[in-house]
Amino acid sequence: MSRPLILDAARTPFGRYRGGLSGVRVDDLAALPIVELLRRHPGLDPASIDDVLLGNTNGAGEENRNIGRMAALLAGLPTSVPGVAINRLCASGGEAIVQAARALALGDASLLVAGGVEGMTRAPFVVPRSDRPFADRLESVSTALGWRLVNPRMKPEWTVPLGRAAEDVAVELGITREQMDLFALRSHRRASAAWDAGVHDGFAFPVQLRDGAPVRRDESVRPETSADKLGKLKSAFSESGPVTAGNSSPLNDGAAAVLMGSEEVASSLGITPLGEFLGSAVTAEDPQRFTLAPVSAIRKLLARLKIESTQVDLWEINEAFAAMALSVLHHLPEVEREKVNVHGGAIAYGHPLGASFPRVIVDVCRHLRARGGGLGVAAACVGVGQGMAIAVRV
Repeated sequence: MSRPLILDAARTPFGRYRGGLSGVRVDDLAALPIVELLRRHPGLDPASIDDVLLGNTNGAGEENRNIGRMAALLAGLPTSVPGVAINRLCASGGEAIVQAARALALGDASLLVAGGVEGMTRAPFVVPRSDRPFADRLESVSTALGWRLVNPRMKPEWTVPLGRAAEDVAVELGITREQMDLFALRSHRRASAAWDAGVHDGFAFPVQLRDGAPVRRDESVRPETSADKLGKLKSAFSESGPVTAGNSSPLNDGAAAVLMGSEEVASSLGITPLGEFLGSAVTAEDPQRFTLAPVSAIRKLLARLKIESTQVDLWEINEAFAAMALSVLHHLPEVEREKVNVHGGAIAYGHPLGASFPRVIVDVCRHLRARGGGLGVAAACVGVGQGMAIAVRV
């Protein structure tokens, strides 16, 4: 079996909600990092790409009708290159990378593009069909985030807002508002310092807009924030709960593409791979306890690969909420916190759902390479009670 390699990756900056990227159609946004990868590797024959696999959570707007295929066409790939859309909610882009790795390992492909996209600003409102003919009232539903058109057969506790579910678990574990705010402050400070130090150069690329200056950096990073400012924010999901907008990830627009291939392809293109895909695990819990699912996913992955947590050099845990990340770390006390999200996380960078997990996976590879290599684990919680973890070696 072939070793699946992460050859290179490109992502847009993550735009804030109604921010710099809000004027870019989602299918056009998805094509941008593919175009960037082709620009970086002029010796790559686009016709040799076996498939384009893109994760996307919404699927209801401009990314409908198979965003993988649409992005391939809009990026100028030959019409012979197929594409597929993949949805595992917040792990959609990670699932795309997992499926690409499996195809490479089995020999079903030798060169693939995987990744994801989300345009949360441009998520449409939808009008559900009425159960009654000639309904006298129609109501629209936003598709930007969370549950919509809920099946009444679902248990009520399963469908509470994600932030409220994260809050309930964290409070149960004794995690305080102050701890959440300090974790969020850590994320912003580290992300800001990383951008200033050029850590994301070679991965994030500027997006030139038709009107106005290019978007060069992640727009949700707030270097000016402080513990005092975060402490003054109101509770977001309950009357006096600890979860606020400041210690949660924001809504964002962004796209990421990862070039994956075999050792033979890497050699032929003269590419030094970013890392080797070692394996993955996905698990599920009760839907309202989704923030704990990464714990079981990480444990399952490490057991499968016969790896001890102490052998992991860096961890990237997608910060959907500070409450979520701290809940995961509460159950994994053996994980050194200084090895987790060393350059900040999604609370600062943003969480464009389909593009988030590819960002996390590539970041752990790039940060390991900057430190001379090692073993990394990337993990994310997933709405409706799932968790995913992926291991890489650099």
